[in-house]
Amino acid sequence: MGTWGIGPFDNDIAADFVGDLDEAPMEQREPMIRRVLKRAADPANYLVTPDAERAVAAAALVVAQHPDGEPACSNYGPSEPLPVLPADLRTLAVDALDRVVAERSEIAELWDEAAYGPKWRRDVTRLRDVLDPPIPPQAEALFEI
Repeated sequence: MGTWGIGPFDNDIAADFVGDLDEAPMEQREPMIRRVLKRAADPANYLVTPDAERAVAAAALVVAQHPDGEPACSNYGPSEPLPVLPADLRTLAVDALDRVVAERSEIAELWDEAAYGPKWRRDVTRLRDVLDPPIPPQAEALFEI
């Protein structure tokens, strides 16, 4: 079927990744998420779509455990519980999401050609902003230099 929506789990690769997580012993789930994020965050390589789709799904699982995050409530999300994920995965997830939407990313190129590309980018940015909120602009300077 391929991709049927813009959500983090709305494609075959992400659904398979989550299925693998569900089948893995609890102690292997966090390392699996870490490996996916590390692979996507590596700036040395062109990011291919399957690695990007896994990374977006993994980042959504990290976001789901963030105090400001939303649960990963998708029909294709995990059905088994995850361990408490360490806080350092947040930074790794931000790095991976930055690579997903970067110039050297196949999935970004594909979504840029699709009608729902801008919405997909907004959704990836929304995940990223939970983990690393943007600094709001200051209305006016407090003092002049």
